[in-house]
Amino acid sequence: MAITATETETTAPGAFGPAAALSCRECGERYDLAPRFACEFCFGPLEVAYEFGSVTREAIQSGPNNIWRYAGLLPVPGNVAELPNMNPGLTPLVRADRLAAELGMRSLHVKDDSANPTHSFKDRVVAMAVEAARTFGFRTLSCSSTGNLAGAVGAASARAGFRSCVFIPAGLEEGKIVMAAVYGGQVVAIDGSYDDVNRFCSELIGDPAGEDWGFVNVNLRPYYAEGSKTLAYEIAEQLGWKLPEQIIVPIASGSQLTKIDKGFRELVELSLVEDRPYKVFGAQATGCSPVAAAYEEGHDVIQPVKPDTIAKSLAIGNPADGPYVLDVCRRTGGAVARVDDAAVVDSISLLARTEGVFAETAGGVTTGVLRKLLDEGSLDPAAETVVLNTGDGLKTLNAVEAGVTATIKPSLDVFKEAGLF
Repeated sequence: MAITATETETTAPGAFGPAAALSCRECGERYDLAPRFACEFCFGPLEVAYEFGSVTREAIQSGPNNIWRYAGLLPVPGNVAELPNMNPGLTPLVRADRLAAELGMRSLHVKDDSANPTHSFKDRVVAMAVEAARTFGFRTLSCSSTGNLAGAVGAASARAGFRSCVFIPAGLEEGKIVMAAVYGGQVVAIDGSYDDVNRFCSELIGDPAGEDWGFVNVNLRPYYAEGSKTLAYEIAEQLGWKLPEQIIVPIASGSQLTKIDKGFRELVELSLVEDRPYKVFGAQATGCSPVAAAYEEGHDVIQPVKPDTIAKSLAIGNPADGPYVLDVCRRTGGAVARVDDAAVVDSISLLARTEGVFAETAGGVTTGVLRKLLDEGSLDPAAETVVLNTGDGLKTLNAVEAGVTATIKPSLDVFKEAGLF
């Protein structure tokens, strides 16, 4: 399996802003910026290393109302806001007083990323991958996806002028399939799980026919993953330039959780926020919870599972960042917990009923884990807490049952007789 760029792929000076190199998360070996994703020596995952310049709150606040206000902290060119892209980010941080009151909490916020252009947080990470693909000269944008990423790649490709071809497990929710296909790219369903799809995509990269393909979550993964840091930046800025005391993040590959932690630490290192303790909690559905199982059993190694849950966007049985999730949650004093599908559905309704936020199943998982951790006493009800909703409930309508209260004749008397006044 190829893990490096071809020799024709070069990096123009400044194309990646403050990014200085790729660094192995295991052995620390450094590489030039290229479409690599694994270390040649230890096969550890690579991530972007930076040499930050001067970044101030004032400069950020004077930037555009999207993720490009943080361009000085991302692997993108300084003029990124002028390039054709989806401009995701700066989604609402909803002050959830009614939900907090129902759960007995002092201060709770919902970071609602369903407000992104394709209604999920994936627009953030794909925006990073698009800029990397543009720099490396790729002509086709592709991915392995549980649904949301496929839609984000389709939309971003259409806007930026790439051909797109996405690969999904057969049996995804119909709404996510339609959203992936409507932008005009190819949508290929694979008879297998997400892990099967991901392995297939890795084989495609090794084939000469795929040399000009940029797979956003494979050979562009180090850049792509950095998009999740913008969640950390936005949350801190929206809280008045301070870190939350507790945050609950859903786990699929686990990358989102580890990058939010990376974003918080960068803000502290750059003196953009005060250094104070924060706890990171991971959330999984019981039907696909290998990281929660490892946490509960005190293990450092993730035992892969075959997913069986309605939370299909989190249905990754062998999460690449699983061990790093364990490190973050243990280091910060957080935890990893899981809830069953019934609790997911109930929590979707709870969030919608109290705050008017209609979450997809992943949002039901985080809200369910929030409630579970409070019941167990593992989460402080007096601490300032943020829970993530990463996608729109309209994409997973089959997970919930809701309908009309009553069907009546157009008559005031009938309305009163039905006891509906």
